[in-house]
Amino acid sequence: MSKLKWMFAQVVLLAAIGLAMPAGAADAPAAASVRPLVGGVWISGQISPDQIEELKAQGIKAIVDLRPDGEAPEQPPSSAVDAAARSAGLAFSYAPVAGSDIPAAAVDAVSRAIARPDNAVLLYCKSGRRAARTWALAEASRFGGLEAEAIEAVVTSAGQSVDDLKEQIAARVATRPKLP
Repeated sequence: MSKLKWMFAQVVLLAAIGLAMPAGAADAPAAASVRPLVGGVWISGQISPDQIEELKAQGIKAIVDLRPDGEAPEQPPSSAVDAAARSAGLAFSYAPVAGSDIPAAAVDAVSRAIARPDNAVLLYCKSGRRAARTWALAEASRFGGLEAEAIEAVVTSAGQSVDDLKEQIAARVATRPKLP
């Protein structure tokens, strides 16, 4: 079996055994357009404070806002989503990503969120694109993380692309700590 086929099989297996969704999250909230990645990590477009309880009911335990405040007039400020999340007992992080360049601080915030032992994390931005891309870099850096081809397959299955990040992903995978 080729390495790419093996990586795809790994992603399919993770999804099949339920690691792609938080417990109890069979139906993603339609309003937030939540899409699963792997290992209890989800991405979505903009969410609002009034969706927090629904997200919590779906199994989400932590939220990372990657959308800069003030990007659009109708966008709720991160402080409002933060307050609603914390009121519901969810962890919240704000790590804005402006444009296509993903700052190290955002990758670090996503890395911390996906490393949580009770991992059921929603990453959001305007459309889910920056969320998927930031997750890809965090996953590529993670000890024991997926290989580059599998990361690309996961992001593609969520309707996003990391084509322009392939070299960065491969470099991070090559330099991350390896399993013994």
